[in-house]
Amino acid sequence: MTMMKAAVFVEPGRIELADKPIPPVGPNDALVRITTTTICGTDVHILKGEYPVAPGLTIGHEPVGIIEKLGSNVQGYQEGQRVIAGAICPSFTSYACQDGHPAQDGGCACHGYKPMGGWRFGNTIDGTQAEYVLVPDAQANLAPVPDGLTDEQVLMCPDIMSTGFAGAEAANIKIGDIVAVFAQGPIGLCATAGARLRGASLIIAVDGVDERLAIARRLGADVTLNFRKVDVVDEILKLTGGRGVDASIEALGLQSTFEHALRVLKPGGTLSSLGVYSGDLTIPLGAFHAGLGDNRIVTSLCPGGKERMRRLLNVVASGRVDLGALVTHEYTLDKIVDAYDLFSHQRDGVLKVAIKPF
Repeated sequence: MTMMKAAVFVEPGRIELADKPIPPVGPNDALVRITTTTICGTDVHILKGEYPVAPGLTIGHEPVGIIEKLGSNVQGYQEGQRVIAGAICPSFTSYACQDGHPAQDGGCACHGYKPMGGWRFGNTIDGTQAEYVLVPDAQANLAPVPDGLTDEQVLMCPDIMSTGFAGAEAANIKIGDIVAVFAQGPIGLCATAGARLRGASLIIAVDGVDERLAIARRLGADVTLNFRKVDVVDEILKLTGGRGVDASIEALGLQSTFEHALRVLKPGGTLSSLGVYSGDLTIPLGAFHAGLGDNRIVTSLCPGGKERMRRLLNVVASGRVDLGALVTHEYTLDKIVDAYDLFSHQRDGVLKVAIKPF
């Protein structure tokens, strides 16, 4: 077999299933047969034309699969082994990687060093919504899946879990902290779980969908607030005795959620921003304390690499976090357009869609 099915970006508003050649395997690559992948909010930004990619590019960046073929230089793995790879596939040879920022691996002096350089799948190279994906720098990025774990249990590790946990890590959460997490989509739910693992003693989850707030409670939220029913800023300030939260995590990418996350922050607190923004942000003068509040605003891009994936897989295998509830729907690859329609319009209580090529 020399051809495969793949979901490709055609133009804004159109992602279609197409036939593409199965990619040849270079010495540092691995060809992985996809068993399960999913659709991310970033893919919807691509679909809408809000994030530009080249026409004909295979979309998707969350692979679970089986090694079909290994490059001659890749050691320590075997064909037929179940693996995942992070959405971010750094080389660990770039200046950014060696400066401690592997997610920013990419670019060069002649073409410019661009943010998100480490995000290659479905961005700068063909992605995972296909029957096969070529994993670059495979020895640095492939992580074996522990026996006994299903595809659905580990499907969040490549991106959603890594990103949500990164938001909690970047928020500098300490044991006993009070944390507010704004938006309980898949990334926000993982940030809520991450805040619990980091030792927060009170986690306040905010969303407008009661079903998502119920899942947030299962993942570690102590208090849930529906912004359609209460003034969340007032409620959070009441809960903290007017002190504000030690850390707030913004997981949606809207002006309103960013502003609310800033307004509930204590002096000296950290706002950890995970949202992908489609327009300019405005920082309100009062909420920012005119720049005198000793606040930190930090952003994070999904950490990748095999060590990051190994740690996340260990968390899942230990039973400390169960993200199975995030997979709410399943489609075959030949129905990928229908899956995008469901996910992009957020119908039927969708959180994440498992895409099965076979």
